[in-house]
Amino acid sequence: MIKIGIAGAGGMGTVHLTTYGHIEGCQVTAICDLGEHVHKKAQELGIKSYSTVEEMLADQDLDIVDICTPTFLHKEQSLAAMNAGVNVICEKPAALSSADAKEMMTAARENKVQLFIAQVLQYALETQVLRDLVKSKVYGEVLDAQFLRLSACPRWIKNGWLFDKAKSGLLPFDLHIHDLDLIVSLFGKPNTIAYTSAGRESVAYKEHYRFLYGFDRLNIAAEASWYNADIPFTANWRVYFENAVVIFDSQGLTAYQFDQPPKKFDLTEKLLIPTGINVPPTGMYHRELSDFINHVREGGVGCARETEIIDVLTILEQIK
Repeated sequence: MIKIGIAGAGGMGTVHLTTYGHIEGCQVTAICDLGEHVHKKAQELGIKSYSTVEEMLADQDLDIVDICTPTFLHKEQSLAAMNAGVNVICEKPAALSSADAKEMMTAARENKVQLFIAQVLQYALETQVLRDLVKSKVYGEVLDAQFLRLSACPRWIKNGWLFDKAKSGLLPFDLHIHDLDLIVSLFGKPNTIAYTSAGRESVAYKEHYRFLYGFDRLNIAAEASWYNADIPFTANWRVYFENAVVIFDSQGLTAYQFDQPPKKFDLTEKLLIPTGINVPPTGMYHRELSDFINHVREGGVGCARETEIIDVLTILEQIK
């Protein structure tokens, strides 16, 4: 039985806690959080609760620490777990700088444990289809692409840490990182980076960005927002291949060609697990955590996708 301790009892910690209950051969035995609510939740679940990762590590014989705390705590908590010989899955972003992420990756190798950065879009069904289309070139080469990730300002965040650049990295590190990680994993590190930003003077951060990433024979545009308006969350993309346009939006995933009916790809989830947050029931967290559990069982060492994760952070460091 793989024993897991979760750091952070907020939205993502709750998603992971629920999802582990659907994975055979693992068990959440502890949870830690500074909030008083965590002790009540732990009692209801019949598991132990702690205020810090260090307390949890000292009292528990864990195989995995799952870090779902605010970004500025990721490095410190990951190092504490790995230096204790425990595998780590850490929510995105790994850290607020590429240097900190490299330090975490070095710790994984030196302590002969695994570090896994939870970029859950890698496990979305539409991502898997797009990856196959890019690799197989069934519609030819990719000529252009656009990714949109637009959100109302996340006013629900507690303690305001998300709006402090030193603690979150703001919109680029928190929101755009999803699409940038996908872009880098599909097409590599861009040769050129350009962006514009906009925002009210009354706030200390930018509320909207447009990005343009240049590759050898390809340009990719992206947008991300924390609008001061209650707009529906939008996460769409459009990829132009030589012989088709493939669009993912609220209607699903569709390929359009000349002289062919639109092709609808099947994105039906085999397993739907409620998230408890503003994400509909899905199987992508189950695929993500199952993949990590399998890697732990196989006894690997180091950080999966190390180069891509560092490339993404290096790009984000250039965005102001």
